[in-house]
Amino acid sequence: MANKLEEGMKAPGFSAKDQYGNEVSLGDYAGKDLIVYFYPKDNTSGCTAQACDLRDNYQLLKDKGFALIGISTDDETSHQKFSSKYDLPFTLLADTDKKIVEAYGVWVEKSMYGRNYMGTARKTFLINKQGIIVKIIDKVNTKAASKQILDLLSN
Repeated sequence: MANKLEEGMKAPGFSAKDQYGNEVSLGDYAGKDLIVYFYPKDNTSGCTAQACDLRDNYQLLKDKGFALIGISTDDETSHQKFSSKYDLPFTLLADTDKKIVEAYGVWVEKSMYGRNYMGTARKTFLINKQGIIVKIIDKVNTKAASKQILDLLSN
């Protein structure tokens, strides 16, 4: 079981390929505020609603000074199709080896239709310019994910 991350802790470093095959790491965002959101799977209803809500409010988040990264265990090809289909203007990282989801403690046991399996918990981390986790959203509202973030930022 991965360590439980808490607000005030340093965000674990990561490096993975984006939807275009480029290597992206947490260090690339040093000196920037960053939203890292973890989601279970490309092209599923909840994940699509969340990605499209973030897309529709992306400029508002950028205006607040934030960069945005989505991470799931899907591969680059899946991310590329998902990103193209919904015209997503932000980076999606392919964590196929599950190193990032484990480092962030979001690779968890889930249950559906009485069957237990391992999967990615939907969770959002707000990381400041110094690489410190300032907010964690555990219960993400897929249809209003950006509002949840913006509400936290205004408090």
